[in-house]
Amino acid sequence: MLVARTDNAGDVLLAGPAVRAVAASAAHVTFLAGPHGRAAAGLLPGVDEVAEWRTPWIDPAAPAVTPGHARALLDLVAAARPDEALILTSFHQSALPLALLLRLAGVARIAAISQDFPGALLDVRVRVDEERDVPEAERMLAVAEAAGFALPPGDDGALAVRRPLPAVAHLTGPPGYVVVHPGASVPARTWPAERHRDAVAELAGDGHRVVVTGTAAERDLTAYVAGRDGLDLGGRSTFAGLAAVLDGAAALVSGNTGPAHLAAAVGTPVVSLFSPVVPAGRWAPYRVPCVVLGDQHAPCRATRARVCPVPGHPCLASVGPEEVVKAVRELIA
Repeated sequence: MLVARTDNAGDVLLAGPAVRAVAASAAHVTFLAGPHGRAAAGLLPGVDEVAEWRTPWIDPAAPAVTPGHARALLDLVAAARPDEALILTSFHQSALPLALLLRLAGVARIAAISQDFPGALLDVRVRVDEERDVPEAERMLAVAEAAGFALPPGDDGALAVRRPLPAVAHLTGPPGYVVVHPGASVPARTWPAERHRDAVAELAGDGHRVVVTGTAAERDLTAYVAGRDGLDLGGRSTFAGLAAVLDGAAALVSGNTGPAHLAAAVGTPVVSLFSPVVPAGRWAPYRVPCVVLGDQHAPCRATRARVCPVPGHPCLASVGPEEVVKAVRELIA
């Protein structure tokens, strides 16, 4: 089997239940990921192998569509030799370009959601009501089920990661801290940095140990947000290490970004600073205790904007640090 989800880490983590359904009866599962989702794919239970290909119609830094780039995918698929494929997409993405390439690579049976007529590109065409905000994990699991794959007995369909996770106590100290993750790949989904810094100070004042996480490229941001009151771990862990950091946390404070879904995958409650540029009903942290903050009816609602189209970023700037502290208290209690 080949399972494809070629965008970001959070999207890949949300594909986890669908992957486990496939893996319950497949002899071997190859996950086709993009460069932003490869590390997350490697953490999914049921994945035997990860292949990487940058998808021109999905990746924000889209590569040119050339015969050579297409040939690279055909070679990857030929090496994996899948009998069947599931193409997993969000409501604003088309599965058909990838289905065409997989057909050219010789994949005999392909399943995906498609509102457009797929002709001979799909064997299992799933049609859904895109007006309903179905959680993304359930939307993708429905594709697996339509293709004949079901979760095994005892699997509750929550997000999960492969264990054991790396040891991180030398970075964090003992479990029970609060993680603040200020970064996001989409600027429209970020709470202002100064608000994050104030929240770290207020959380510390409320008696919490606070750990600030981020990528190596976000070290200036994490250092600023941590200030004198938080422990700055910017750039100090792998993606699997971040999973372990979140596993030891009492709660995470984060925007709508990959670490929020990673927290859900390890069972950690989330204070979600959620910009409504996409629906919370689809992408809020799945099946964990969660408090969603932010004006979900702001003018940017459902625009899918990457940069806030409203001056002052009111959907999130209206949230105060004291609301975050209150939400953390509720979740931990």
